Amino acid sequence: MALMNRFLKTKKQPSATPSQTTEDLSVELLKQLIPIRNLSDEELESFALENKAEVLPAKSLLFTAGDPIDAVVFLLRGTVSLIDSQGNCRDIEAETLKAKFPLASGIKHITTGKAKTPISMLRVSPKIMTLDKAKTEHARLDIPKQLANSRLLQVFSESYMDDELEIPTLPRVAIQLRKAMQKDIGIAEAVEIIQLDPVISAKLIQVANCPLYLTVTPVKTCFDAVSRIGLHATRNLVTSLSIKHTFTQKSPLIAKFLDRVWKRSIYISCISYVLASITRQINPEEALLAGLICDIGAVPFLNFAANLPGSYYTEQDLTQALPHVSGPVGYTILRNWDFPEEFLEIPRNSTDWMHSEGEQLTLNDIVLLSRMHSKIGTPAMADLPAITSVPAASKLEKVSLSPENSLHILYEAKSKINEALQVFSI
Repeated sequence: MALMNRFLKTKKQPSATPSQTTEDLSVELLKQLIPIRNLSDEELESFALENKAEVLPAKSLLFTAGDPIDAVVFLLRGTVSLIDSQGNCRDIEAETLKAKFPLASGIKHITTGKAKTPISMLRVSPKIMTLDKAKTEHARLDIPKQLANSRLLQVFSESYMDDELEIPTLPRVAIQLRKAMQKDIGIAEAVEIIQLDPVISAKLIQVANCPLYLTVTPVKTCFDAVSRIGLHATRNLVTSLSIKHTFTQKSPLIAKFLDRVWKRSIYISCISYVLASITRQINPEEALLAGLICDIGAVPFLNFAANLPGSYYTEQDLTQALPHVSGPVGYTILRNWDFPEEFLEIPRNSTDWMHSEGEQLTLNDIVLLSRMHSKIGTPAMADLPAITSVPAASKLEKVSLSPENSLHILYEAKSKINEALQVFSI
């Protein structure tokens, strides 16, 4: 009961007015709403008995762009129009996947919501958005019931829980540079370390000359590259460039999966860089690295599978298992690599569209939004909530994300993304 009161009660429960009626809630209905469905049956039953859904006529104003979010709104019946600051309108219909998510969440409304038809809706406390993964153990594997009999996952889980999983290592140059920069070193000292790896050194020069950095005169030396990029950005880029070596495997099937994950990570990291550059709330180089490591947990899982007999799994088994192991295993890898705290949770939370932590934009927010952008124009887009309803979108200060604006951002970033894809793919 205490948990229910904390997560489901709004600060001020709206009461019915002469023009507003109510209707009953059901547990079955609540179990369709994300993340309300994560509460226990007892909590949902109690809430359904004590509360009602609001019934409003067409043209009712639900919320206004720019206003703080004091309640999270779920659409239960009818159609709602979401209008952004530029007048772009998008309709959300009940009983569609997008209606399973809140119409808006985060710290402020970035659209104006109006009832296009008569509607039924539910208001709950914004604290509901902190429910779910925050209460779970960081590195625990949550295997769904439908995969409980997977031979591959059974063997992998046993190895993982017994700390017998082989964690990939970063190249020595990346480790030495990160350790050295914990002290007060200069560009010359950093360059000495980087030049121990000619491939990384050459890559760094290539990155310094790509469109990610506005420049007229090309750099020709590692020293000039570090001077242009900056020490802290260089540290992150050396780590990013070093990560590629973990995505290698002789097995054709596993190599195909690793290549797919790597290219997706590159794409997300490039969009992260561009979004961070536009918003100016997050360091772009840190955003690039954050995007690159968001799916790093797939590597040890796929390498583990490569060492098993072929009879243990099929391509479909790998596809079904990856989403459930990549997050927690990614956390374990980054902790093993001594990554800063703000990076550790990215593998676990960058696929949780409703994840929200604090009022300030975080690296995880940037990667989450970038992952959503990477799905624009693909069949997977149909399974996503409206981008305007995602808490991370409400934290942006210099850009408003709508489907139209997102396409414009991707178009403007195309040359930078293509160039960066070439740099990191070599």
